[in-house]
This record gives sequence, structure tokens and C-alpha cells, in this order.
Amino acid sequence: MKQFISVHDAGNINALVEKALMYKANPLKDKALGAGKRIGLLFLNPSLRTRLSTQVAAGNLGMESIVFNVDKEGWALEFEEGAIMSGNTVEHIKDAAPVLGNYFDMLSIRTFPSLKNREDDYSELYISQFKKYCGVPVISLESATLHPLQSLTDVITVKETLLNSPLRDGGKPKIVLTWAPHVKPLPQCVANSFSQWINAWNKAEFVITHPEDYELKEEFTNGATITHNQDEALKDADFVYVKNWSTYKDYGKIYENDPAWMLTEEKLKLTNNAKVMHCLPVRRNVELSDEVLDSANSIVTQQAANRVWAAQAVISEILMSQNG
Repeated sequence: MKQFISVHDAGNINALVEKALMYKANPLKDKALGAGKRIGLLFLNPSLRTRLSTQVAAGNLGMESIVFNVDKEGWALEFEEGAIMSGNTVEHIKDAAPVLGNYFDMLSIRTFPSLKNREDDYSELYISQFKKYCGVPVISLESATLHPLQSLTDVITVKETLLNSPLRDGGKPKIVLTWAPHVKPLPQCVANSFSQWINAWNKAEFVITHPEDYELKEEFTNGATITHNQDEALKDADFVYVKNWSTYKDYGKIYENDPAWMLTEEKLKLTNNAKVMHCLPVRRNVELSDEVLDSANSIVTQQAANRVWAAQAVISEILMSQNG
């Protein structure tokens, strides 16, 4: 593995999932793999699980990790080629990234969309420029359009749950991604990424449900069944992934905030006693009700804990590639 930006870098998804579960069973199995190597974690927006889980994962592999909050501690970076830097930006990525590439053996980067200009956000300029100029492998800790470490975690969590509680008929699980209300516009990256990974994994019946006008980019949802009827989608579901996202076509807007879309215990009765997932942080009693989050159906804590093993599997694959 040379980088980790999307599902296309994952190779064999099942093998990567198995590796993550192996690390969960034996976290320090490869504690010497990253000895003497250093990973930089660069954040252009806040993080909790992504930052800490990646640090823990790197430490389990013997790596040193250094966190730098670019948005608060660094110079304002310029990413546009040929920019005349007479405004607020102080340092160009062409100058900063190669230096960082000399400090670190790999860089992990978290960026965030503006939700103002779809073309700019979906160009993935920030992470692309780091890849272009840093000279070392890059791991996405979330970008404007995708969150691959979260999505790998999600597949790991589904697989682990099925290993512990297999379906009675042994068939494919039904996984539903359902839109939820929120108090502010959120990016599509988690929903895009989850859709991309579940479709690529190809081990589930996959349904996406959302209000009208909340369609995601087809590039990520091709292969899924899409419906505006949440009750219809939830019927006989084995897993329900709850996530808000803003509009894609009329970019970054809130058209709908009907609380009826919040997942409740009553709605769960439509499912096959489904396990409920959310990437966190979650707005309680807006996106998900207390009764669901605090119930035995919720696996959000298990899901969040698995972030370590997803990151460890990815970092180890890149280290093995570097070590030849």
C-alpha cells in the first residue's frame, strides 16, 4: 500500500479487515515494525477519535507520532498553483510539504470542506497538493469528500458483529444508511465513503434512504438501492447506519430537518433487531434518540473503538511497503 485516500487504495478489503481484527486480538504483534519511524498527523480541523486512534495505532507498531494543528498553530497555507500571495496566506504548500516529507516517514492529513463551492471541495485540492509535494505516503484522516479510515472501521465492525452473531440464514446482511436531521449543514464525506466501501465490499444488500433532494454523488452510491421512504428501507434491516449530510446538487444546504427522520426505538421494530451505527460525534435526540443510543442495539462504542485497528492495519501495510 503506497497511500490511503479511498477504497481504491485498500486492495483486498477482506484481507485488510482480517488484519485489523488480528491486531485487535494481539495489538503489539508487530510492535517493532515501525521502530525508528515517525508519522505526522496534520489537522486543518478538529478531531477526537481520528487523532487519538491513529496515535494509539502508530504506537502499537513502534512509531513515534507527532500532532500538528495546522489551522491553529501553523502559518496560513496557500494551495493554489501560481497564486499571488498578497493576501492572508503566508506559506505555499509547495514549500511546506517537502519539508514535512523530510521530517516524517508518512503524513496523515485531515481536511474539511467549505460547503460553499462544490467544485472546489470535490477537487480535493488540499490533500492532492500534500500528496504531490510531500514525497512520502499520505493517509487521509478525512477529506472534503471521503473518510476512508472511518469506512474501513465500519466494515470491520459489521464483519466482527456477524462473526459473533451470524445471520440465521447465512445470507447477506441488509445494511441501511439513513439520513438524519441536524442543526447545521454537514459534509457528505462519511456518507460518500460508507457507500463507496459497502458497494466495493459487495457482501451486503445495501439501501440508502434520505429525503428528496439529498441525493449523493452517483459515483459513490452506484450499486445501492435508494429510496425516500425510510420505513420501507428499515424493513428487515440487520444494520442501520445513521448520518446527516447536506445537499449535494444545490451544494451545502439544509432543505429538510423533519424530526420524523430521527431513528427511534419504534422505528427499530421494523428491522431485524438491527444493530445501530454512527461515526460520532452524535447530536442526541436530534440524529438519534437516547433510547436507541443507550440500548443493546447500539454498537457505536464498539465501532469507535475499532478505529484503532483500522488505522493500525493501514499503517502497517504502508510500513511493509516501505520496508520492502
